[in-house]
Amino acid sequence: QVQLMESGGGSVQAGGSLRLSCVASHATAAMGWFRQAAGKKREKVAVISMAGTTSYGDSVKGRFTISRENFKNTMSLQMDNLVPDDTAMYYCAADPLYRELEAGRATYWGQGTQVTVSS
Repeated sequence: QVQLMESGGGSVQAGGSLRLSCVASHATAAMGWFRQAAGKKREKVAVISMAGTTSYGDSVKGRFTISRENFKNTMSLQMDNLVPDDTAMYYCAADPLYRELEAGRATYWGQGTQVTVSS
């Protein structure tokens, strides 16, 4: 069982930045971020493999950057140029298979951290 703990959410004005972090209790091949806004389906934000392969959701490309430190079992999401549509609960996720996480299917989920962007 892998436990995930997120941190770094909060409130920011449009155009601002936030950095989310996730710590895993055990190493996993793939880690990533998903988000769910009120009344909307969950969507992929970004995923990263242990080798550093990344995949981003179309709405965040060029604004968000995912990274990880394998020896610390940590992952981060740098979010720049935030817009109100980025407002959502952000979830850290992990899976033994990168292709599963990239497809939106994760074995392990964190509790989530709220990100609110005001205009």
